[in-house]
Amino acid sequence: MICDSCQNPAVYTRKYSGQKLCSPCFSNSIVRKTAKTISKYNMIQYNELVAVAVSGGKDSLALLKIIHEMASTHQFRIIVITIDEGIPGYRNEALEIVEKFCSELNVEHKVYAYKELFELTLDEALDLRENEKTSSCSICGTLRRRAIDYAAKDVGADVIATGHNLDDTLQTFVINMLSGDTTKIGWMDPDTSSNSLRKIKPFCEIYESEIVFYAFTNNIPFQSEPCPHMNEGIRTEIREFLNSLETQHSGIKNNLYQSILKVSQIVKTSNSKEKISCKKCGTECTGDICSVCNIVLKLKENQT
Repeated sequence: MICDSCQNPAVYTRKYSGQKLCSPCFSNSIVRKTAKTISKYNMIQYNELVAVAVSGGKDSLALLKIIHEMASTHQFRIIVITIDEGIPGYRNEALEIVEKFCSELNVEHKVYAYKELFELTLDEALDLRENEKTSSCSICGTLRRRAIDYAAKDVGADVIATGHNLDDTLQTFVINMLSGDTTKIGWMDPDTSSNSLRKIKPFCEIYESEIVFYAFTNNIPFQSEPCPHMNEGIRTEIREFLNSLETQHSGIKNNLYQSILKVSQIVKTSNSKEKISCKKCGTECTGDICSVCNIVLKLKENQT
C-alpha cells in the first residue's frame, strides 16, 4: 500500500474513508484533527491556562503530547493534573509513567488523591456502599469529576482538557439511554463556551483505535494494565457491541456521533434548568445537594 499523502509505504488504513497513510502522515492527521476540533468549538483562547487531566492511559498521554506541541504556537499555557483514586498496584504504575513523561516535556505535574479530598480511597468507598449493584465506575466517576474540578480551581486553570474520544462519547450516550438518564444527554455537546470553567474534549471526533495507533507509532509509554474494576459496569459490553457494528459497517460510529450532537442540542434546550449552589459544598448543581456530596455523606454514614 502507498500513502495517499506522500507516496511512502502506508501503515494504516481508515476503513470508514478508505484513506491510506504512512506513520508520519497518520500522526500529522491526528494532530490536525485535534487542532481543528479545538478551533471549531473555540476550546482554548489566548494565554489561558489549560489543566490537562492525565491518568497514564493512552488517550490522556497522547492528548498531553499534542497539546504540549500546540501550546507555544497557539500561545496558551498547560499544567498536568492526575487523580489518585488509591487503587493498590494499579495507580502507582500510572503515576510513575505520568511523572516521567511530564519531566521529559518539562511540564508541571500535580497529583490529587481521593484520600485527601474525600477522606476515602476508592476501595474504602466501595467497602462502604449500601447497594452492591452500584458499580465501582459510578462511584469513581462521580468522585473523579469533582476531584478534577477541585484540582483545576486549585491551580487556577481556565480550561480542563480530558482525553475522552469519540468511542467514549458513544458509550456514554448508550449508557444514559439504557439507564433512562436522558437529561445527561444534553451535557454531551462539545460547545462549552457558556461555562465559566470549560471542560473540553479535543479527541471527541477521533476513534479510540486511531489514538491507540498514534500512541504506538509515537512511542508514547502508557499504562497497559486495565483498571481492576473496569468490567463491573456495562461500558465494556457496549464498547464491544459498537466495535462489532463498526467492523461490519465502517463509519457507523461517525454517523452515531453526528446524531448524538443533534439530540444533545434538543435535550439541552428542552431541559435547561437554572443551576443552584449545593448546600454542602457550594458547587453548582440542579438540586439542593450535589451528587458528590450525596455519595460522600452516605458513605460516611455507613462508616459510622
